Amino acid sequence: MSTKLTLTIEKEVIDIAKKYAKEKGQSLSEMVENYFKFVTVKRMKIKEKELSPKVRKLRGIIKVDENFDYKQILTEELSKKYGV
Repeated sequence: MSTKLTLTIEKEVIDIAKKYAKEKGQSLSEMVENYFKFVTVKRMKIKEKELSPKVRKLRGIIKVDENFDYKQILTEELSKKYGV
């Protein structure tokens, strides 16, 4: 079911968006709808990656130095392991 939505956007942006939509063979409404779908699906995927209660409980249990560089240590250890 479609519902009307009124937006206030700068005229220049609307003109550019209309031109782009025409080039892509879409209406401006379709473009806006697709954008909202993209943003909300992306947000849902982020929620799926939330920590489980068990992992959340363990979070922060180990204290590391402020200068701890996980990526640097991982790189060094993988280099040692694979002889790179």
